[in-house]
Amino acid sequence: MPRTPRRLVAGSAVLLVVGATAVVASAPANAVSSSVVISQVYGGGGNAGATYKNDFVQLFNGSTSPVDVTGWTIGYFPATSTGPAASLTTLSGTIAAGHSYLVQMAAGAGGTADLPTPDAVGAALISGTAGRIDVFNDVQQLVDRVGFGTTATTFEGSGPAPAPSNTTAVVRNAPCTDTDNNAADFATAPPAPENSATATPACTAAPPTGQPATIEQIQGATHTSPLKDQLVTDVQGVVTAKGPRGFWFQSTTPDADDATSDGVYVFTSSAPAVAVGDAVSVDATVTEFFPGAGGLSTTELTRPTVAVASSGNSLPAPVVLGVDRVAPAQTIKSGAPGDVQAAGVPFSPTTDAMDFDESLEGMRVAVAKPVAVGPTNTGFGETPIIPGGSPDVIRSARGGVVYSGYDHPNGARLIMDDQLLPAGSVTAMNVGDKIKDQAVGVLDYDFSNFHLNLTAAPTVKRLGLQREVTDAPSADQLAVATFNVENLAPADPQTKFDRLAAQIVTNLRSPDLLAVEEIQDNSGATNDGTVASDLTVSKLVAAIRAAGGPKYKSQSIDPVDGADGGQPGGNIRQVFLYRTDRGLGFVQRDGGTSTTPVTVEGVGAKTHLSVSPGRIDPANTAWNASRKPLVGQFKWNGQPLFVIANHLNSKGGDNAVFGRYQPPVRSSEVQRHQQAQLVHQFVANLQQANSSAKIIVLGDINDFEFSQTADLLVGGINPLVDLPRTLPKKERYTYVFDGNSQVLDHILISGSLAKDGSTKLYEYDAVHTNSEFFDQDSDHDPQVVRLDVR
Repeated sequence: MPRTPRRLVAGSAVLLVVGATAVVASAPANAVSSSVVISQVYGGGGNAGATYKNDFVQLFNGSTSPVDVTGWTIGYFPATSTGPAASLTTLSGTIAAGHSYLVQMAAGAGGTADLPTPDAVGAALISGTAGRIDVFNDVQQLVDRVGFGTTATTFEGSGPAPAPSNTTAVVRNAPCTDTDNNAADFATAPPAPENSATATPACTAAPPTGQPATIEQIQGATHTSPLKDQLVTDVQGVVTAKGPRGFWFQSTTPDADDATSDGVYVFTSSAPAVAVGDAVSVDATVTEFFPGAGGLSTTELTRPTVAVASSGNSLPAPVVLGVDRVAPAQTIKSGAPGDVQAAGVPFSPTTDAMDFDESLEGMRVAVAKPVAVGPTNTGFGETPIIPGGSPDVIRSARGGVVYSGYDHPNGARLIMDDQLLPAGSVTAMNVGDKIKDQAVGVLDYDFSNFHLNLTAAPTVKRLGLQREVTDAPSADQLAVATFNVENLAPADPQTKFDRLAAQIVTNLRSPDLLAVEEIQDNSGATNDGTVASDLTVSKLVAAIRAAGGPKYKSQSIDPVDGADGGQPGGNIRQVFLYRTDRGLGFVQRDGGTSTTPVTVEGVGAKTHLSVSPGRIDPANTAWNASRKPLVGQFKWNGQPLFVIANHLNSKGGDNAVFGRYQPPVRSSEVQRHQQAQLVHQFVANLQQANSSAKIIVLGDINDFEFSQTADLLVGGINPLVDLPRTLPKKERYTYVFDGNSQVLDHILISGSLAKDGSTKLYEYDAVHTNSEFFDQDSDHDPQVVRLDVR
């Protein structure tokens, strides 16, 4: 993206980093527009018949200004690679306007001539026939890419550049044409290396020509500019905001069409030499930049020439959301078009939230009396908000917005972002906190969400949200809880252990049985082969005791190293914590290992597990790179109880709600449905052996209460009761993501635990202690059920 990248986002967007997974034939969707391009690639250096002793990569600056490449890197990738770069070379210095920059790479045994004095030296052994070169700037954004040779799988445009040889290089066609299509932009020719000292560069940029245009004409009533890739001149407006690598400006003579934005971003690559309030005229190339995989593009002006006509001008009044215009909250994009940026897709700002926001891209926008519907991510200064009094959304009992179905995406949300302000200038917010009057900024799109980049720090009014405390169980009630503690490891600060322990003791009232998810191994994220988690568990148990809680015992099974997904090296797993002072006991049956499947044995009152603890069908491919359910047999006052602790496949990889592809494809469901079916089958086996078996299925299911995943777990013939579904809609959430309060964590109980005739036997509570708070100890809320076991 043009701005310094702010964060990495699971599931739907990625920050472009060296070594990130390549996107086949998609560099225009990932490359920052720049005047610097790759002009030659030669991999035959030192080979038989070669003239030059070394491989090389040559860059060219086609602009009229020098470009500082200090901190830039060149990555070499094998032709079919989708992994990290095989070699990285760091650059330094400046490329003068219209000059080249020579990067010497590895030498071979052949060749007779040395290269001209290189401007940088690397060690890449570049293939002489097929490969890929990527250039990254100093914030690790992709600047240019060349995939070459017939076997190259990653390249710009419709195909790779042709295959070179020991005596030919891949050479960009004069005059440095860059159409973002390697097949069209490159040919093979004898290598002609030139360094920055060369008086007459081999590649000389032609003088550009363009057409006058307004900002509205550039933006168009569409997600992709009708002037994409064209040079525009005399684009006029007033500067409304500045970032570290560009600025926004807006027309002072807008058209009468709400569908065409009056503002646009200008990417200058370094600190812009303009001030807010300057009236400017810009000559530049219109570019569509994609700030993350699977997201929309932003329309930008790149390689600009900027002239300041006057300073100190008044700024256009912001469009006030919730007053001047109201977003269509429950339709992101109608018509299920697939790629919303494909030609011919209707653009409907009055009915579709995505198009509504796009029609304001780059403009000054204010949100009237905004309410925080997600906590501030303090690491990045981002807070999900909606206008106060927003219609057509389901508000939670505590001020959030409840995600109640795929057809209720709550499209009025924006991410309020402080990236243009001094660090710490915006007060962190919890769900329900409000802003006095307005939040004002420029509307942008980043990491698959529309962002309001603040231009002034708003005044925050705290609601005073408190962490919930559940009721204590009676002497006869069994309290069972689940809690995802977010990658807990021994190296975490003691304060995390202490705060989690306080939640367990105070907010959950020290439940009899607690299924804990995301317990890491003893070395945490260090990938050193460690799988045991006894240090992690004992540290948590000790913190619970120090907080005044009971002495918990634990049961778990160490996974195979690297086989259960999660943070690399962490080996997360589920763990049972249980107390024995109130009548709960664990039925131990030895033999359970990471690869041993637990089975159901016996019938009727003698139904039991083959091993306890055990894992459900751990060799099944449904569990590839994912956590296997932990099964344990317990006794409560002499009655058998079967408990299955889960952490199903994450939603990472699904299309984003505000992503380019609509409706979003939920690709992660495929594996999660397979997993849910296996858990259901195990429950069915227990029920077949004993129709009145007392069964609890709980944990981080990573899917909603209205999802097919939850339906599969509930089952059909002898269904379980999914307890989140029993709550009023405004209370159904355990997690807040991008301003949507949603259910990811579940407790399901068998009918034998839910009712005795017409008598309800349970009390269920989703205990909101984390998801709504900026100082959360985990990203999940725990939940608890108090059972009258009969």
